[in-house]
Amino acid sequence: MKNIVLIGMPGAGKSTIGIILAKVLGYNFIDSDLLIQEQENCLLKDIIEARGLDGFIAVENQVNSDIKTTNTVIATGGSIIYGTEAINHLREIGIVVYIKLSLETIDNRLGNIKQRGVVFKEGQTLKSLYEERCPLYEKYAHIVIDGEELNAEELMDKIAEEVRHYS
Repeated sequence: MKNIVLIGMPGAGKSTIGIILAKVLGYNFIDSDLLIQEQENCLLKDIIEARGLDGFIAVENQVNSDIKTTNTVIATGGSIIYGTEAINHLREIGIVVYIKLSLETIDNRLGNIKQRGVVFKEGQTLKSLYEERCPLYEKYAHIVIDGEELNAEELMDKIAEEVRHYS
């Protein structure tokens, strides 16, 4: 089977679920945000501060476009859908799974959103970011999983089941 690529809003649980899913499936695990930090040798929020949103998205696009792997769960950053080359590359090398959650759930899960290195435009709110991104996640996903009311184990099981049926 190909890779499994997890997309969704910050706080959707992509990294947490990705690690569990990889263990259960016997896959490797990659957190693309960590690849970006490793390449740039600084935190996401510092890249955004130094290079601006467009500069960060360019780095994110390049790093994700360069991922070459098989049998790996890849947790992406929430802004992956802004990098056309990257998201199309990930769609080619894997099954893209959108972990869909309500705005309320995302809001409740996020602490200091700026510390997480979230790509916000000037004056943008979490609500407007959510409304901008959700249609893009749906557009690029092969599979959409509603994660509302599911704990980590249930969400992981649901993703594994849907991916098996998709293949």
